[in-house]
Amino acid sequence: MEAAVFILSLVDCCALIFLSVYFIITLSDLECDYINARACCSKLNKWVIPEMVGQCLSTMLMLVSMHWFIFLLNLPVAVWNIYRYVKVPMGNTGVFDPTEIHNRGQLKSHMKEAMIKLGYHLLCFFIYLYSMILALIND
Repeated sequence: MEAAVFILSLVDCCALIFLSVYFIITLSDLECDYINARACCSKLNKWVIPEMVGQCLSTMLMLVSMHWFIFLLNLPVAVWNIYRYVKVPMGNTGVFDPTEIHNRGQLKSHMKEAMIKLGYHLLCFFIYLYSMILALIND
């Protein structure tokens, strides 16, 4: 059972790493003017909810399987994703809004957030991998 939890978390983490890289590539394309703001924001807003669901899934898996340290490691990122989604101002198209992405350094902050999430998900990947191997050896 414990190995299955970590295998599922590992697969989920791989998907979240892919999403983080996709966010970084898309935002850097916008920064270099390879795509316009509307196309960039529509591409990224499509993946905000799946990212939130994936993060909450791994958080809930760790809560249900009673891995408290990993649960507490995942909780702030899950809460941040939910907070970011809930706090979208009325009238914006989503978390990434084409009319505001170039204002007040939002592009830089979105890029920084994507980089931090990539580092976080890579750290979690190795933690899950180590825990999965440990669970498989102990079974």
